[in-house]
Amino acid sequence: MVAFLLAAAAPATIDDLAWLAGDWVSEADGRWTEESWAPPRGAMMIGYSRSGRGDSLREFEFLRIAAGENGTLAYLAQPQGRAPVAFPLVRHDTASATFENAAHDYPQRIAYARAGDTLTATISKIDGAKPRSWTYRRR
Repeated sequence: MVAFLLAAAAPATIDDLAWLAGDWVSEADGRWTEESWAPPRGAMMIGYSRSGRGDSLREFEFLRIAAGENGTLAYLAQPQGRAPVAFPLVRHDTASATFENAAHDYPQRIAYARAGDTLTATISKIDGAKPRSWTYRRR
């Protein structure tokens, strides 16, 4: 029982989020969003997101997941290439992860859940208000 409790309390490692790796795409009504994540390597996952309509790019974001100063994994987002904003990992299991930063304006929560070749990304306020979701298929 003690071994189980110690294992449950162990901090997440980058390998725990390897299920996120891959090229993901969502397309509907001429709009598209792509998100790609490299597999864990060097204690980090590196990714990007971009979206647009037709041949026009509307938004892009550089992404990474890595351990912060305290050793806790964090999602670091750089929308439009701006300075990174950190969202520490607050929950995860074998196919989902939730990152939160209550001090950020919006989003304050970033959640991913994978079911087979489908990935759902949801952003919201810390209390779940103002949700916005994307459902991706593996490319």
